[in-house]
Amino acid sequence: MSIDTATVYERDPLRPLRYMWRVPLLLLHILLGILLCSLMLSWNQHVVMENGKEPFAHRMIRWWSTQLLRVFGMRSVRFGEPLADPVLFVANHTSWIDIELLHSQRAACFVAKAEIARWPLVGWMAATGGTIFHRRGSNHSLSTVMQVMVERLHGGRSVAVFPEGGTGYHGVLKTFHARIFQAALDAGVAVQPVALRFARDGRRVIDTGFREDESFVHNIVRLLGEAPVDAEVHFLTPVPASPDARRRMAELSRERIGAALEDRAE
Repeated sequence: MSIDTATVYERDPLRPLRYMWRVPLLLLHILLGILLCSLMLSWNQHVVMENGKEPFAHRMIRWWSTQLLRVFGMRSVRFGEPLADPVLFVANHTSWIDIELLHSQRAACFVAKAEIARWPLVGWMAATGGTIFHRRGSNHSLSTVMQVMVERLHGGRSVAVFPEGGTGYHGVLKTFHARIFQAALDAGVAVQPVALRFARDGRRVIDTGFREDESFVHNIVRLLGEAPVDAEVHFLTPVPASPDARRRMAELSRERIGAALEDRAE
């Protein structure tokens, strides 16, 4: 379904006013993020959770991500409880904001496309936060990524992945790739599905993610003017380990996330 952006903007007379205060706040928040990343580099950025207690660096990441969401008019809301580190989180994916949304509830090492590493500032901040970069379409890169994932999990860090292999559009949940689940099996950790859902007045909003052919910058500009929404993080029941059935683990994760994304009957 095509969306007439100009028409949408005309229906929201408050959009220009939101830009007036959100843009300066975003710039200030980015500067704060640079400072925090610099501090993390000077400290031990690979600290891990002990006895279920988050290290200060992880709490700092969660705080910064929560405040970034607020700059965009998003209120982070958690449902369910995340497992203690280390765990493999698998989530649906619609845009870059998904990373910050999950980070608002639990600091984890994300697997992201290699192109992000070359983005000015964003790439550096992502690398500082422990992002694992993957060249899509490269089996060699995937093997290396899987090895690093297992190392991070063995080291006590949680890892978050988007099994769809890319962003979905119009609220469609794509097929989950099963191979990525092998990292959890090799590391002997649990797999917890996470549904990332945006809602306004309890109803799902599917236009918060990327639109087809929409650039990263265009998406940021559009979201800065949007009306407030609830950004929901649903930590779901872990899927049972199935060494001989990674596909079943992927399908079950997708089923649970899909059910959590649906609007509830009134």
